[in-house]
Amino acid sequence: MSKRPSPISSTVDFDADGVQHGFLKLPISTDESAWGAVMIPVTVVKNGEGPTALLTGGNHGDEYEGITALLKLSSSLRAEDVSGRVIIVPMMNMPAAMAGKRTSPMDGGNLNRSFPGDPDGTVTEKIADYFTRVMTPMCDVVLDLHSGGRTLDIIPFGASHVLDDPEQQRQALEGAKAFGAPYAMMMFELDAAALFDTAVESQGKIFVATELGGGGTSTPESLALTERGVRNFLIHFGLLQGKVEMPAEPQVYLDMPDASCYVQSEHSGLLELTLALGDRVEKGQVIARVYDMTRSGAAPVEYHAGRDGILAARRFPALVNMGDTIAVIADVVDSLG
Repeated sequence: MSKRPSPISSTVDFDADGVQHGFLKLPISTDESAWGAVMIPVTVVKNGEGPTALLTGGNHGDEYEGITALLKLSSSLRAEDVSGRVIIVPMMNMPAAMAGKRTSPMDGGNLNRSFPGDPDGTVTEKIADYFTRVMTPMCDVVLDLHSGGRTLDIIPFGASHVLDDPEQQRQALEGAKAFGAPYAMMMFELDAAALFDTAVESQGKIFVATELGGGGTSTPESLALTERGVRNFLIHFGLLQGKVEMPAEPQVYLDMPDASCYVQSEHSGLLELTLALGDRVEKGQVIARVYDMTRSGAAPVEYHAGRDGILAARRFPALVNMGDTIAVIADVVDSLG
């Protein structure tokens, strides 16, 4: 049985040339607003024929590098500078972004675990459905800007995935490299089935993701890198003129071949990491200790690296619970793809 049309409507004309600012409107009915709507800001910049790029931030509401960079771009990008169409959605999960949380306060939904979505589901599932069935088919390439949010800090990288289609994988990987972060990653997802990434890739589109810091904030450095990377992405795929600006140091290639890259805590307590982000790691090396906070005099539990590589991500808060990812170790490789 086919799904009904999305309940979300748009106040912009995606086919009109020029610059438009408007909203994706999702009807809701709450105690505070009987006939209300979730209003998701959207900007469309179009100039004639050409490719379409969808730029998204705020898939998780506590990841501010992408949100800030895309809000800035939405007010500065001119139609005469674009060849084709750029669609900018700074805050995909608007309720989560307004609350400063990873997940939506309206239904507890994690948007990036809700695809392909459902037009008859929760608020989060309805947003996912709209991006799956309406936004993605319009696009040729998608850039989804992420960082670690409040609970992780992550080295800056552009990322792609291993795909069944070699040409689709090649183009995504080249886009991830062209983003121009210090690192480029072939990323392994712990559970890819309900990701925005997978919804886009399954339609044959080119998808590039990023991780660009974290800690529930942004820095001048992380924001400058994000803004430069977005521009690089648009230049690489032919939507802007110019030259891709790569980092001064040679880009480091990283691979996450399997789930063993993730180190997850088997204990709750106080976390001590022995390494900084980007540090080299040797197999067997102590990378973290977890202390029992309910008593003094107890030896900490030590966590050892299961592989050589670099520390690509770390838990940001010092308090840790059983099951939390405390570190991600990625392999350093000579080439990707």
